[in-house]
Amino acid sequence: MDVYWLEQVSADVPPNDEWLSASEAACLARLRFAKRRADWRLGRWTAKCAVSEYLSLQRPPATVEICAAPSGAPQVFLGSQPAKVTISLSHRAGRAVCAVADCGAAVGCDLELIEPRSSAFAADYFTDGEQLLMAQAAPDRRHELLALLWSGKESALKALGEGLRLDTRCVTVSLMGGDGVPGLDTWHPLQAACEGGRIFGGWWRRTGDMVRTMVAAPATDRPIGLCREQIPMLR
Repeated sequence: MDVYWLEQVSADVPPNDEWLSASEAACLARLRFAKRRADWRLGRWTAKCAVSEYLSLQRPPATVEICAAPSGAPQVFLGSQPAKVTISLSHRAGRAVCAVADCGAAVGCDLELIEPRSSAFAADYFTDGEQLLMAQAAPDRRHELLALLWSGKESALKALGEGLRLDTRCVTVSLMGGDGVPGLDTWHPLQAACEGGRIFGGWWRRTGDMVRTMVAAPATDRPIGLCREQIPMLR
């Protein structure tokens, strides 16, 4: 199984809302705060672009509908029919990423900003092994490593269909084959082991001050980037 991904920024989103379905437009109207609305629109646009490219669709974006399942996970409908894909979404700091795989796969993705966090944050949300890994890291890598481990946890919790309803310490993230080269824009392997024995294979990548992670079961090779082609637009 392969996992594909697409990343977009706020400037990529059309200024109008004609690319939303009627139910998506109604959902947007219920969001009160400007930042929440902007993040929501960016996530939906990124997902529509990723699904359209993955399935080689030639149909208006408004007919590709991204709905929330009862668990909160995104689902894709083409018209009134469920699409045969699984997706995961994340947005942070004006950027969004969507991971896409075949229907039935367990997939999770996450974007995280590298920034200072308190020692209390690590103590509250990370396992003893993860805290030891951060303590042993070079000082100039600790913020990156914390963001990376946190992102891996979020990706795994999304793949489980639970999100942050679960204690983040029920997932232990390990970096496989070394911890990669700081700042190198390429994918490095990781693993997320969950309480109960479920294990997700995954990958992480840093670009600038952002890290992104993707996990899946069954495990996959490196995620494959989608290049957004000319997606049918409403004029």
